[in-house]
Parts: sequence; structure tokens; C-alpha cells
Amino acid sequence: MKAIICPDYGPVSNLDYREISDPHPGAGEVVIDAKAIGVNFPDGLLVQGLYQMKPPTPFSPGMEAAGVVSEVGDGVSQFIPGDRVVALLDHGGYAEKVLSPANRVHALPDSMSFEDACALMCAWGTSHYALKQRGQLQSGETLLVLGAAGSTGLAAIAIGKAMGARVIAVASTDEKQAACRDFGADIALPYEGLREALKRETGGRGVDVVFDPVGGQAFEVAARAMARHGRLLVVGFASGEIPKLAVNLALLKEFSLVGVFWGAFTANEPELYAANNRELFAWHADGVVKPRIDERRPLSEAAAALQRILDRGAIGKTILIP
Repeated sequence: MKAIICPDYGPVSNLDYREISDPHPGAGEVVIDAKAIGVNFPDGLLVQGLYQMKPPTPFSPGMEAAGVVSEVGDGVSQFIPGDRVVALLDHGGYAEKVLSPANRVHALPDSMSFEDACALMCAWGTSHYALKQRGQLQSGETLLVLGAAGSTGLAAIAIGKAMGARVIAVASTDEKQAACRDFGADIALPYEGLREALKRETGGRGVDVVFDPVGGQAFEVAARAMARHGRLLVVGFASGEIPKLAVNLALLKEFSLVGVFWGAFTANEPELYAANNRELFAWHADGVVKPRIDERRPLSEAAAALQRILDRGAIGKTILIP
């Protein structure tokens, strides 16, 4: 089979599209013939050696793949060949055939496309967990979404609206701001002049919950725009800059700084994670949420797709097609 291989840690341009041996399932594992593969910002960090985990090289990146079960290992009773599924992985998803522990695989309803299934895993799963469990977003509150045109940002907009919030989206270009409004944001703002705009749009009260996958200077602006008892969610650092917090702001404004590490959540709270997935899948079935697929590329173009995401050029989800 064909796969994308990271031979050693370095720039994404070093990724190699090559023939490797087909995987075979061991006990408790399944093999999936991939039909759609999700591309995520952390994939780019992983191949550069900048992510929280560092698998031994060579390895294939990729945290999500959807397709059809082709083989099952001993002890697997919940799936049979032919089942439509999506897998959540640590890595290994950029391949025509994907090996996964059966307990990391989810059955798909016929109404859900393979592409949407990939989008709902990491990006939408992260945003859902951030807003529901970590941010405890309430109906009627104001949600500020930074990096709002990315896959997690658009997910945060849609999930925030589903939870009854007023959503202020922030994105870097007119095109991205328009996409945020089309996706349901009540207001879309640029980063320039953001501090004054947030004062104006909240009547000086501030925002209740901030979803921040960006970091950098936008974090400081958000910290100064918090409402009393607000929750500032630290999701990631797409800007490349890990910001520092003037902790007197938290004291004076009485807001909480809340870390969001979705990988730790899925590993440590599998029952709650499964419940979140059921809610997301139900919202999708009811038409409440619908991922935006930004572009589709052949598997061989994984490096270019990743670089576009690292350069913050994507609006929504990027999918690789084997």
C-alpha cells in the first residue's frame, strides 16, 4: 500500500510518499481501507518534532481516518469487514490502509460521509470538549473565538451557537470573516483594533468565554477583554508564540485560565468522550452542525496540504483522499 512517511523530524517538505507493507491486525485491532483522511495542525507539529509526543521515526502522521473495515483481529466482536467506521489515532492515518485498536474506532451512521466523520473527530471534538466540559459555556453567554476560520474555530462557532451563545469570531482577512459569518457567527472582527472593538460589541462588559487556539498577542487582548467570572480557554499556539499572562488581570477581573488538552481527555475519560461523540453525531444527523470541507487533495499531496494549514491558509477542514 501507499503511505506518507516521516523519515526523521524536520520540515513537512521532507515527508515521503512511498510503498510500504500492508498492516495486519493483532488481537483487539482492526484494519480500515481509508476513504478519507483528516489533516490537522498538530500533524504538522508532530512531523517537526514540536508536538507533545514524539513517536520513533520513521512513522506515518495522521490522527483520523474514515473508511471501511477490511480485517479484524482476535477478540474483536463489535466490528466486521464491511462496516463503515472512523478511527481516532495517535498517528498512522496518512495511509491507504490504517491499523487501529478497535476501542479507538467508531461506527458511522449511513447519513454521515467519511469526510464529515474525519472533521468531527479532532477539530470538532476539541472544540466541543473545550466549550462544554472546560468552558462550561451557558446559553446567553458571549463566546469569543480566535483563529475562527480554521477547522477548530469554525467548529467552535457552530457548537457555541448550538449551545445558545452569542458568538464573536476573529479572523485575519475579509474572506475568512465572511466565512465565519456564513457559519453562524453573530459578529466577525479583524485582529486590528480588536481591543476597542470588543469593548464596543460587549458594551464594556467583556466576554464570558474565550476559545484561543492562536496564542501570541491575541491572547493578551482576550485576557483584557474578559468579563467577571469568565473562562479563557488555552487550546493551542497556532501563532507560534506561547504568551505570558499578567496574573493581576485574573485577580482584578476574577476570570479563570483553563487549559484544554483534548488528547488527555480522550485517554483519561473515555466514557465522557464517548458521550460527547454521541452528542456531536446526533447534532450532525439533525442538521444542527455540518463541517465545512475546505479542500480535498490526493494522499500524495499531504506535505502541501499540511504546509497550507501551518501557514494558516485553510478555511475549514482539509481532507486527503487515498
